[in-house]
Amino acid sequence: MRAVFLEVQFLIHEPTSNDCHRATHLAGAEGIWRRRAFAYASDPAVTKYLSWRPTTDPADSAAFLERCSRVWESGEACVWAITETGDDGLVRMIEARPTGHGVEIGYGLNRSAWGNGIMTEAVRAVISWALAERDVYRVWAYVNVENTASQRVLENAGMTREDTLHRWASHPNAAPKPPDAYMYAVWQ
Repeated sequence: MRAVFLEVQFLIHEPTSNDCHRATHLAGAEGIWRRRAFAYASDPAVTKYLSWRPTTDPADSAAFLERCSRVWESGEACVWAITETGDDGLVRMIEARPTGHGVEIGYGLNRSAWGNGIMTEAVRAVISWALAERDVYRVWAYVNVENTASQRVLENAGMTREDTLHRWASHPNAAPKPPDAYMYAVWQ
């Protein structure tokens, strides 16, 4: 199963060549690119707790979409684009990375989409998809201890905070050294 559907406002789907073309086509129009295709990638507030620094080059977004296609084909990860129904603007992404008997999730979204519950809904959908897969017993995510918004997303999606992971992952925009993170999970 590759498609995960949400309620009528949004659709989660496998990124397509259309998404790659959109990022490349909009590369020449910086304002449109920032607003419609990976606006979060260039926003320091959005990338604060991500593992990569903000980009100012739209080609980076096109390369990311090409990576999405490669990891789908290899089975390394499932990356879904989340778009508004009736609008071809890519507004957010969520990724599931299978590892043995579990799946790790991560996500990013435009600042304009913060606080509207869409990512919580997407996390729930991906959890349901993952736990329905054969031999998957656990879905987890880690979040910087200072990122209270993502903590709420994971809690509202039904995940339980298990423990603190000290010096767990690099978030170069938040701190020069790897910060602590909370591990969230759901299992069956």
